Amino acid sequence: MRSRTWRAERLGKLPPYLFVEIDRAKQAAIEAGRDVIDFGVGDPDRPTPKFIVERMCDAVRDPANHRYPLGRGKRTFRRTVAAFFERRFGVTLDPEKEVGALLGSKEGIGHFATAMLNPGEVALVPDPGYPVYISGAVFSEAAYHRMPLRVERGFLPDLAAIPADVLRRAKVLWLNYPNNPTAACAPMSFFEEALAFARKHDLLIAQDAAYSETYYEDPPPSILQLPGAKERCIEFHSLSKTFNMTGWRIGFSAGNAEAVTALADVKNNLDSGVFGAVQDAAIAGLENMHHPEVRGILDTYRERRDALVSGLKEIGWEVNYPKATFYLWAKCPKGAASMDAAKRILAEANVVVIPGIGFGTCGEGFVRFALTVETPRIREAVSRLGRITW
Repeated sequence: MRSRTWRAERLGKLPPYLFVEIDRAKQAAIEAGRDVIDFGVGDPDRPTPKFIVERMCDAVRDPANHRYPLGRGKRTFRRTVAAFFERRFGVTLDPEKEVGALLGSKEGIGHFATAMLNPGEVALVPDPGYPVYISGAVFSEAAYHRMPLRVERGFLPDLAAIPADVLRRAKVLWLNYPNNPTAACAPMSFFEEALAFARKHDLLIAQDAAYSETYYEDPPPSILQLPGAKERCIEFHSLSKTFNMTGWRIGFSAGNAEAVTALADVKNNLDSGVFGAVQDAAIAGLENMHHPEVRGILDTYRERRDALVSGLKEIGWEVNYPKATFYLWAKCPKGAASMDAAKRILAEANVVVIPGIGFGTCGEGFVRFALTVETPRIREAVSRLGRITW
């Protein structure tokens, strides 16, 4: 007879995963034969560019890639990342100390708390925000404090509003721009404010830049462009959305050498690095950012963004054109609660959206659309949404 549960108590400290209910309802609708249009998970629906796949095929045949990869990543990969940063941001990185390969940015973000936070220390996290910022802290027995992202501030946190007692225990300040789920972009002036704040309170800034290359207007900046930023800033980048490579699991950390090294030390004890052939394929992508297939990915998302925003506006939804990411953050009609709205939209229109409350309490009143649906299906979804009486 068992006298205890095998499940670790720390799992009970995770915030409720509110997407499960929507996912179950979606699966039930699909199994019932209903025509479901899914704007839920942010997973690109188009294939990886052919030139990257071809490079992967060649790399798989190389026996050198059949062995354990280096924990920090291949030197060729790290040098390619440094060259990309120099071209894109005008930032010089030491590929030996200031760059590390990741199994996707999610893995790096999740392990970062283990590398940086001691039990009881605080991570400052955005709300609404990517849930992994919190789960990483919980798994490391650290604490977290939510920073509200509100419309009136352009979804930028009010750093001055963080309580003094929290700041005394805080160590890591999480930022995420371009932002998931709000699609907000941060101007360089905000990064300057954040860096000054971090210096004043002796914080390390962790900037999640997974969507830095998915933009429709001006290229988003890197916080590492600021003088002295590498003294207390690290960025997390992903190739998943830029090159339609979510399943490949490849990203990188860049910036503060101590933070990059600490994260690599954690990874060396928990995983065996990124498959060498995947790194070779990623090199092909980073060296060819202006390849027609890569630019075509952005053109596709821009077309879909325009179709969805204009369509929603026509049926009375309150929504703005996002400048970056492939998400649309829309106010729920008639002040509906986000979970109630998501349930009704699925039940009455066979359309899946993500309730904002799933990203934090400050996401209430919004739903998120991912632009991972072909344009004709977007128009069909809008037509269905327009038939719901709120």
